[in-house]
Amino acid sequence: MHRIVVFASGSGSNALNLIKYFNAGSFARVVNVFCNKPEAGVIQKAEAEQVAVTLFNRHDFYQTDEVINKVSALQPDIIVLAGFLWLVPSDFIKAFEGKIINLHPSLLPKFGGKGMYGHHVHEAVLAAGETHTGITIHLVNEEFDKGEKIYQDQFEIPANATVSDVEQLIHQLEHKGMPIAVEQFLKRL
Repeated sequence: MHRIVVFASGSGSNALNLIKYFNAGSFARVVNVFCNKPEAGVIQKAEAEQVAVTLFNRHDFYQTDEVINKVSALQPDIIVLAGFLWLVPSDFIKAFEGKIINLHPSLLPKFGGKGMYGHHVHEAVLAAGETHTGITIHLVNEEFDKGEKIYQDQFEIPANATVSDVEQLIHQLEHKGMPIAVEQFLKRL
């Protein structure tokens, strides 16, 4: 069985989606959720599904090998960044080369980079007058949102759509696309 580790910072809807999708079967399992915010909603969601949660702070992630060692001990086949907002340090990337993927709420390379997350992305998409938007799942490297794309899906932006409308449509694509992308990635191993 493939082993999945999820990194998340927020409410955890994408993490929960992955847990429910994979932990019900025998192909793969989310074995741990790593979270950098003690107040994040993802913690309660993961614990309610009997998935272990590991909290960590900026010092542990950037200045020690503590997080690398904890993740290594879990022997993950893939690490999924699902709403995790910190830039991943190069030593972590080297330790798990080719095993870290990220979910981004736009059609990269458009609307990616530092500061481009959540509603900021949707506001920029609408301000630019884009007719389509979507999601990109990509390998993680040392730069925000620059890794090799492994999955994209899109939709036409409805006339007069608000940021909230776009966000809701993006969440639907994320919940559909993330399990597909993770499963495809794991089948290539």
